[in-house]
Amino acid sequence: MTVTALRPVPDIVESTPLAPPIINAPTGLRARVDGVILAVLLPLIALVQGTNIGNYPGLSDDEGTYLAQAWAVGTGRGLTHYTYWYDHPPLGWLQLGAVSWLPDLISPYPAAVSNGRFVMLGVTLVAAALLYTLARRMSMRPWAAGVAVALFALSPLAVEFQRQIFLDSIAVCWMLGAFVLASSPRRGLGVHMAAGLCAAVSVLSKETMVVILPALIYTLWRSSHPATRKFTVVGSGVAFGLLIAFYPLYALLKNEFVPGEGHVSLLGGVAWQLHSRAGSGAVWSSDSAARHLVEWWLSIDPVLLGGGVCALVIAVAVPRLRGIAIAGLILIAVALRPNGYLPAMYIIQLLPFLALALAGVAEIAVGAVTGALTRFDVPRRTAVLTVGTVAALLALAVVAPRWVEGDARAMTDRRADAFVESVRWVDANISDPGTKKIVVEDAIWLDMVDVGFQPGMGAIWFSKLDVDPAIHLDNGWRDIDYVVASPLVRDSARELPTLRAVLEHSRPVAVFGNGDGRVEVRAVDRESAE
Repeated sequence: MTVTALRPVPDIVESTPLAPPIINAPTGLRARVDGVILAVLLPLIALVQGTNIGNYPGLSDDEGTYLAQAWAVGTGRGLTHYTYWYDHPPLGWLQLGAVSWLPDLISPYPAAVSNGRFVMLGVTLVAAALLYTLARRMSMRPWAAGVAVALFALSPLAVEFQRQIFLDSIAVCWMLGAFVLASSPRRGLGVHMAAGLCAAVSVLSKETMVVILPALIYTLWRSSHPATRKFTVVGSGVAFGLLIAFYPLYALLKNEFVPGEGHVSLLGGVAWQLHSRAGSGAVWSSDSAARHLVEWWLSIDPVLLGGGVCALVIAVAVPRLRGIAIAGLILIAVALRPNGYLPAMYIIQLLPFLALALAGVAEIAVGAVTGALTRFDVPRRTAVLTVGTVAALLALAVVAPRWVEGDARAMTDRRADAFVESVRWVDANISDPGTKKIVVEDAIWLDMVDVGFQPGMGAIWFSKLDVDPAIHLDNGWRDIDYVVASPLVRDSARELPTLRAVLEHSRPVAVFGNGDGRVEVRAVDRESAE
């Protein structure tokens, strides 16, 4: 009997040619260079973003809303300080609530929102480190990765918005983590499932991040090993889906998934966001809100926004940059919807992809010019030094003046003073606040609670007066004692009849600031005629 020797079965993983990795893991000198660059950039970002963070920009109602919702979770009052109606998934302010107590240990500012902004400084620093890591995994040189981080966190556009307590910044941080894991040179199922989990946390922090999932899938597919690509990408999708499922499951368990009589619903909230909410108009329409918003963004930093958009188009043709280019272009396409709603903080979601694309394309351009010089017998070291010097001088001439002006304003301007002074006046001049009702915008709602007004029916968020069944006013506007009339409160009175009546039947007892930006503390005159 003849025994035939069996040939060993070749290992699939080793025999299959590796897909080109996005980048090799940094080691040795490379890791030390990366460490030095981050050691310089992160303290600089902390200095620029942290200086005067509580005074500029002015306190906003959205910031107060998210911080008050985090406070409601932390004090066991529920997902929000009023009725939760599924306008956003709650995970963003759940994370905020977990760490929002930390700034109170320092408390350099008298306003709750001002202190809460220190949480966002931490978020920005983490996001900057993740952005640098992602840039290196996209095969960017250390200097280009450093430029991307500077564009992302030091631009006046970034300082204007990243300082504020917005869910977008939290979501962007998690999505950057997802891209970093998706481009990991390890290419394992574990890291790709972790990328899916990070993406799910990002979407549950701000639902609009869901639109860039195709870019993440592309990055996962490109960085995966060909032999295990389908397995790892599906595993990432399963991890994402399992975590996302908790949100609709929560609504189902509360019988709030579909609209019905006497309760809010998840589908109702989605329908409002997609269809019922008033749009911002088309960007190309000269008198639309979207057009004015984009023009404002451009006035703050035209280089990052305008140059970044052009760079995204170019980056699509570069395989290693294509993932972030797809993400950025999808976000731009969403912003260009003619009937969609475009909020001011939307730019936060675009910033990392604009920065990466601009830095990546700039690196390619510098490399092309350097290569052209060496073909004319210019020594490579001389060519690199010449091109680097010219590029640096050009950047200083074009970018530096606007950045210095914008960042200096952010580090010195005191936009929050009127709100802070109004809070101090209320604290010093309104006796027995626990028995009174005051209407305010959410920017200072927590401060009113700290002063002594009862949450909900004592300190009343103005936008809830006519829409939330939790607000019970037996005598209408006559049940209100005071109103802090900020610009937002005065503008919103046109659409809220109870608020309009409160303003019409009140008189100013203290005014802070001047012009259209003034903040008035007004006492309601219950005896005045309707």
